[in-house]
Amino acid sequence: MKKGRRNDKGKKLAGKAAARALVWLLLPVLVFVVLNSHHMPQVPLQATTLYLVGHASSEQTPVGAPPSPASGDETPVNAPPSPATSHHPSPASRPGVVSANKSQARPRDTDVAAPRSKSICNFSSDRMDICAMQGDVRMHGKSATVYVVSASEDSYRPENGTVKIRPYPRKSEEGTMHAIREVTIRWSGLDAPRCTVTHDVPAVVFSTGAYLNNFFHAMTDGIIPLFNTVREYDGHVQLVITDYNRKWVDKFQRILAALSRYPVINLDADDKVRCFPSVHVGTEGHKEMGIIPALSRKGYTMTDFRNFLRSIYSLKREWSTPVNRTSGDRPRLLMILRRNSRAFVNEAEAVAAATEVGFEVVSAEPHVVSDMARFAEVVNSCDVMVGVHGAGLTNLVFLPRNATLVQVVPWGDMSWGSNAAFGAPSADMGLRYVQYETTPEETTLKYKYPRDHAVFTDVASINRQGYGMTWELFLNGQNITLDINRYRGVLQQIYQDSIMVDTSAN
Repeated sequence: MKKGRRNDKGKKLAGKAAARALVWLLLPVLVFVVLNSHHMPQVPLQATTLYLVGHASSEQTPVGAPPSPASGDETPVNAPPSPATSHHPSPASRPGVVSANKSQARPRDTDVAAPRSKSICNFSSDRMDICAMQGDVRMHGKSATVYVVSASEDSYRPENGTVKIRPYPRKSEEGTMHAIREVTIRWSGLDAPRCTVTHDVPAVVFSTGAYLNNFFHAMTDGIIPLFNTVREYDGHVQLVITDYNRKWVDKFQRILAALSRYPVINLDADDKVRCFPSVHVGTEGHKEMGIIPALSRKGYTMTDFRNFLRSIYSLKREWSTPVNRTSGDRPRLLMILRRNSRAFVNEAEAVAAATEVGFEVVSAEPHVVSDMARFAEVVNSCDVMVGVHGAGLTNLVFLPRNATLVQVVPWGDMSWGSNAAFGAPSADMGLRYVQYETTPEETTLKYKYPRDHAVFTDVASINRQGYGMTWELFLNGQNITLDINRYRGVLQQIYQDSIMVDTSAN
């Protein structure tokens, strides 16, 4: 009896041990099921900081916004005045755009919590305003409105929930900026329209309005700031243009295609609601014809920009090197010729003087300069470029390093503005620079005004009447007759710097 009872008790203990073991074995499975069921509370993830990530590097840099006077041929210029992580296109979709049907299978603004957006804006520069938004960002072109949905708590957010930006880098010039269309940025998910097209690359919004038909401004206000803003994406970025200028887009198609793999979007004519992982409104322009590396998020320089242009236009010469006097070779001198104003009255004598000094002279009239791709090759083949202050000198971006720019400054106390437009930028581009100041004897204004007129005796009083007067009188109102002896002396000095010592003399 006692033995039977002991057997029964042992069986009961064994059964309890087996049950405990089974519970411990099943417990992880039960926890997994519960955690993944709809009975547990769902908490959306929130972004805590915004990083702009380029495809060429894994380095992450928080968005920052960094904080100029010249004259072109057609328009006056006064002295002043990223985005989120980008993804490579899916191989199963058309480059740059994901099918709206696939991406909107679950409406992102109703069925599930939208990802938090991160926004950073900078309005401290006197040259530009910039806003960069990451997350759920939607854009409607015709209304020029960007919607920032579900902004994170640490994002920039204006008190009234709205910011208006004119995406053109001449913020301090009120008259200029008035002609640029405003882009409205709204921090609100309640009235944000549903996406009709979803992109998987960042967008950068900029304007091609104002002065961009002028080559100087096309570079200073357009191409250089655009390069500084989007180059890091290695083509994986969507360019969106307001104040759409077809002439400008066509002229710079090669450059735009090198900066972005996708056709540009005309914001003003676009009625779609486009959704992007990030949107950057405004481009980062620092100064006239230049980039300030310390303010550039990726530390770009004008040397980087010029190398970029050399690659696009297949320019052969990186450096201007001295020629050997004994070889019979001649350094090439390019003369930029104007016709309507600030023209060389005695250009034939000027060309002859340069030839006598020892240069091979290449004359460039306006119709030659207009073909940018072909003319870039001509400029790159030269060692010296000479021209009167104006848009044509912008072609210095194609000169080889160590080449020399000679800027002839018209009469009218225009030294500072001329230097700011082309002199200072020359140093940033690795060029030599010579500034030739026109004297009262060299300006055709002497045939219009007596020598005791304020045009000669009190230039400052003329300029104080406003830029319109300066433009009319000193820019559009004069031509230049070079003092050939003086001009020859300047070229002789440049020539001595452009040739090698005659080795036979040693």
